[in-house]
Amino acid sequence: MSKLLSPLTIRGITLPNRVVVSPLCMYSAVDGLAQPWHFAHLSTFARGKAGLVFAEATAVEAIGRITPQCLGIWSDEQADALKPITQFITDMGCIAGIQLAHAGRKASTSSPFAGGGGKPLGSDDPQAWQVVGPSAVPVADNFQTPRELSKEDLTALTQAFVDAAKRSLDAGFEVIEVHGAHGYLLHSFLSPLANFRTDEYGGSLENRMRFPLQVTSAIRDAIGDSTPLFFRISAIDGPTEGWSLDDSVALSHELAKCGVDVVDCSSGGIGGAPRFRIDDAGKPLTKSSARTPGFQVPFADRIQNETPLKSMAVGVIIEPQQAEDILASGKAELVALGREIMYDPFWPLRAGLELGDDPDYEMWPPQYKWAVDRRAQIALQNKS
Repeated sequence: MSKLLSPLTIRGITLPNRVVVSPLCMYSAVDGLAQPWHFAHLSTFARGKAGLVFAEATAVEAIGRITPQCLGIWSDEQADALKPITQFITDMGCIAGIQLAHAGRKASTSSPFAGGGGKPLGSDDPQAWQVVGPSAVPVADNFQTPRELSKEDLTALTQAFVDAAKRSLDAGFEVIEVHGAHGYLLHSFLSPLANFRTDEYGGSLENRMRFPLQVTSAIRDAIGDSTPLFFRISAIDGPTEGWSLDDSVALSHELAKCGVDVVDCSSGGIGGAPRFRIDDAGKPLTKSSARTPGFQVPFADRIQNETPLKSMAVGVIIEPQQAEDILASGKAELVALGREIMYDPFWPLRAGLELGDDPDYEMWPPQYKWAVDRRAQIALQNKS
């Protein structure tokens, strides 16, 4: 069997394969509540037999949403709305995961497809709210200046993440991921491009890591030892300054002490900038936003091989053989798909055929298996 489609046990959970659906924001919630679209969206990937299906970035408080249409889990009602989704994913033999998030200073924006193009909501917009961050420094000139969070705020936010994690388990999620990437709240504490604090939460690398590690440790304590805990990072901020890959390696060592199991390796986003490519030595190649196949795999490779943690590779992973090569060469333990699996929700089933692991359609749901098997027989007859 290919490594891609082989199972992986992390703590008390066994993933049926190494294909992961990245958290994909749908901007379709109402007051943080999941809608029929969310069920249709996520259940499709379970029918396609992805091993781990993540719900989108889910806010731990109302002002932590990216847009007014983002999912939330700051109430029991919101958790209850997610239960039919997790139940279906589980019934299909897959694992349901959730990414707990706070958008911080990149919150209060419009959805990318609703006419606003992901831009900040205007001050006169009734749906807008005051954003927060480690320092009173906006993302860019056209973004709102955040309110600097106090130490009391950080204590309350830590509890909000803990409460959200507990609700997530009650809702049926079996894997928790902490969103520490893409310029959102926890990443903004890590990056010297966003964090200008002079207290124990700013300045040195140790201090800038303090709040994200505080949140992560509290979540681990709340969810117990059997639940896998992932942490998504932006492995670098950009080509010349800010958070570096060396910083990500250092953070991963500390995350391991907090009980994290897997680091999900993305990049960029601290200032709305594009992600960047690096060479084999981990040095940025260019300021270009070009995204070539597997352009972020070197990030996962370093985390996988220089820290105690497993890594998850993401970023223009398109073909099953490409994904298999990443895993077989020891550069990551998992691969996550985003746009590609939206384009082809049955990608894992196609991988089973192309890699020779499932020639008889045994991975397929029984409601489909008998029909696609017959389709193959008809195709063979027509060739002869």
